[in-house]
Amino acid sequence: MKISYYGHSSLGLEINGKHILVDPFISQNPKAANIAIDSLKADYVLLTHAHYDHIMDVEAIVERTKAKIISNHEIVTYYANNKQFEGHAMNQGGSWNFDFGRVKVVNAIHSSSFPDGTYGGNPVGFVISAEGKNIYIAGDTALTMDMKLIPLFFKLELAILPIGGNFTMDIEEAIVAAQFVECDTIMGMHYDTAPYIEINHQEAHDKFKAINKNLLLLNIGESYEL
Repeated sequence: MKISYYGHSSLGLEINGKHILVDPFISQNPKAANIAIDSLKADYVLLTHAHYDHIMDVEAIVERTKAKIISNHEIVTYYANNKQFEGHAMNQGGSWNFDFGRVKVVNAIHSSSFPDGTYGGNPVGFVISAEGKNIYIAGDTALTMDMKLIPLFFKLELAILPIGGNFTMDIEEAIVAAQFVECDTIMGMHYDTAPYIEINHQEAHDKFKAINKNLLLLNIGESYEL
């Protein structure tokens, strides 16, 4: 399982020979100028919610790749009605076996609307089980006690958590989230894209290390093999 970081909350996953993009916001992120979206492979696009900084490249990518969108009912329906994109709608608590692995939809606390004002449904996170491993992609979320439900069902090898604050959890709350989900390897996301969410990298590493957790802050374009 290979996880690539494309800036902000955008991820590329290679699992069982399939390519999955998560929350693609790349072409309009100046910090990700080295990533060419036309070169990205996609069999699926996972969307945690409808905010512009998570969906801005969906149309360009799906029109080119014919990738299937996996998200909540409202988001899948929006793209089906407006762009005739193929999708698989899910909701909190639901699970489904795809050809790359099993996806479980979990709760996230945030808001969700499209740039045109259309309601984007409830924000979500995902637990992906594949290749004998489990990863948690939290999406944009506040710290929530619901995170404690995840280790009742999954032994996580990786938790991908927002850490920038202001719009989501900050570093201190992400540390608590890491304890809630009982995961020792954390990958940060949703940080440094704008002044509101800039973080001190060394301080973040030190705080996670103090509780025996390994924090990954990948460079844009860098990958991590799990």
